[in-house]
Amino acid sequence: MAADDLEHHELNQPRFNKTSVALRTMAMFEVTKAATVLVFACGLFHLMHENLDDVAKRVVQMLHVNPEGKLSNLFVELANHSSDRNLWVLALGLGTVAYASVRLTGAYGLWREREWAQWFSLLSTALYLPPELYWMLGYPSWLKCAVLVSNIVIFLFMLSLCVYTRSRVARRIRLQSPMRTGDPSPAGSGSRARY
Repeated sequence: MAADDLEHHELNQPRFNKTSVALRTMAMFEVTKAATVLVFACGLFHLMHENLDDVAKRVVQMLHVNPEGKLSNLFVELANHSSDRNLWVLALGLGTVAYASVRLTGAYGLWREREWAQWFSLLSTALYLPPELYWMLGYPSWLKCAVLVSNIVIFLFMLSLCVYTRSRVARRIRLQSPMRTGDPSPAGSGSRARY
């Protein structure tokens, strides 16, 4: 009886292969991106009740940038010219929440190894590549290079996985076709039974 229970238990255990591990790793990466964006959104909602001039000065100090440099002037100018800032902050916050929900949905699908999530990940990664390449070529940095290379690796992996899945499905359909089963009149050959 104990051997039967052990055998039954082993049959119910999920089997993980390299593809499953890779998809779950990508799902965790998607969750990390969503969590980062949600933290950003919480920060934006917090800014609705802050003096943006003070926030810009604190950001400049925190980043240790030259107070007279381009970046610090950009922060101060943005803070000075913010009109209807509550509306903009709310719009950015809602946009980040929408982005995070899409990322979490994709992460769920990748974790569960759903084909739609694989295609979604392939397409969303493909959409990021041209702007990332443009920014990398315009203003190169190690961080931009690492992001670009990681997205290229993700794109190539998802492309190979989607192509493999499609070819496996097509192979299965070919093997189950009436020609293989010995049916002399395959569907669509024009020979119909007459009544």
